[in-house]
Amino acid sequence: MIPAQFHVDIVGELERILPSYSLVVPSFVVRELNYVKNRSKGKNKVAASIALKIAKTHPIKVVELELEKGEFVDDALLRISNAPKKVLCTNDRELRSRARKNNINVVYLRQRRYLAVDGHLNI
Repeated sequence: MIPAQFHVDIVGELERILPSYSLVVPSFVVRELNYVKNRSKGKNKVAASIALKIAKTHPIKVVELELEKGEFVDDALLRISNAPKKVLCTNDRELRSRARKNNINVVYLRQRRYLAVDGHLNI
């Protein structure tokens, strides 16, 4: 929801710092964004709507992935990001901290202007 909140070209920034990576969004994240969009008002609703539009445009691909029984979205993101050549993109402070503890590379918004990498990328 960064583009709506901070007016950052997230796709351009991701292509800049991850030039050899494929950009994917798990289907369960799309479902969560739809939930936020339908349950929110004001800025959160607009931000979720913009995030959904971006997630469905080139070069980003929505990948059909399911949550395991009893699994939360954050846990699933950590599970699928914990592999070589995988990077988690989030601005959620708690999720970033959990990812660091699991040696997962994280891309996040820095100084409300650009994306930065926390970890070492193999480009």
